[in-house]
Amino acid sequence: MTAVVHHADISTPLPALSVSGRDQLVRGELAQRKDPTAGVTAGSLLVFDLNNIRWLTGFTGSAGTLVVHPDEMVLITDGRYGEQARHQLSAAGAAARVVVGTSATALREAMERTLGPAGAVAIDPSEVTHAQFETVRSQTTATLVAVSGVVQHLRRRKTPAEIARMKRASACTDAALAEVAPMMSARPTERDVRDELEYRMRRHGADGPSYDTIVATGPNGARPHHRPTSAVIEEGHLVVIDVGALVDGYHSDMTRTYLIGEVTPELRRMHDVVRESQLAGLAAVRAGVTAGDVDKVCRDIIANAGLGAEFIHSTGHGVGLQIHEQPWVRTAMSEALQSGEVVTVEPGVYREGLGGVRIEDLVVVTDTGCDILTESPKDISCLQLAPTN
Repeated sequence: MTAVVHHADISTPLPALSVSGRDQLVRGELAQRKDPTAGVTAGSLLVFDLNNIRWLTGFTGSAGTLVVHPDEMVLITDGRYGEQARHQLSAAGAAARVVVGTSATALREAMERTLGPAGAVAIDPSEVTHAQFETVRSQTTATLVAVSGVVQHLRRRKTPAEIARMKRASACTDAALAEVAPMMSARPTERDVRDELEYRMRRHGADGPSYDTIVATGPNGARPHHRPTSAVIEEGHLVVIDVGALVDGYHSDMTRTYLIGEVTPELRRMHDVVRESQLAGLAAVRAGVTAGDVDKVCRDIIANAGLGAEFIHSTGHGVGLQIHEQPWVRTAMSEALQSGEVVTVEPGVYREGLGGVRIEDLVVVTDTGCDILTESPKDISCLQLAPTN
């Protein structure tokens, strides 16, 4: 089992991203699913989640509903997105037609026409509110059945074109962090560091940050999802930086923890234990290994060091069109990892009033181990910054 660091070139063109054939994958998956209550197999799937719609069609608008029938896909959107939808679906190779409604009434009529012929229509309960469900039920005589995770499950394994976008996003993150990390010696605030990172990721080609960048210095590091403040980075602090970039809809995710000046032996020990745990977790990732086993490898090292109670979150998660998606790398997950899945490995320990340590990489699961997409150094000699006088 090997973990291989992948060196990405920010300047090379990205390969075309085709969605051709994904509708057939959905139909195949749907044919194997039944509503657990009604015992009905649906012939069509109604998709509300915009990330799932994008994965199936290439459409990036903010308003749309997709119906996957046995013989066609229909994207229903409003007048703002008609031209965009037709262009994006054609460019992505989506076998779908676009129906545009210019008013709420027209959209409702389009839904009625589209769902009318369907005998049983599947809806993922996690995608719809109660109000949306009631609206759909009022628009069709079709039987509505609950089927969870059809598209999300198929999104787990990434294509080379999807991975290329995540490599690019990771490279933008690495380049920005390499420029910004030395600036922490000059006692900036958490917000200063965040702003520089996000500006420089865009300068290196990212569309923007993947999420609200986390910069947590000193005691603030004990909060895993701390929001940057005016707190100043000081000597003796650990600084947790959790940062990701967005490229053409796909995310990166990385965390490094920096030591500023002379830190206490306990803080250094916390860093050493987490680094050992994270490296062991990377070595454990391989197709066929369960996500729960990877979590256990990381958790056992931290527990054996007496810090188990301070590891307060799961070891990782899938990344793709969403920053958090399947598969989940946590204790209860018995499903095996598959080649082509992209996950994080991010153990951490947190102590109230003192600070925290988290180290995270984004990796592609392979048959022999994993390819590491995030390249920023983890060696402690690279992470210890001497404050300026």
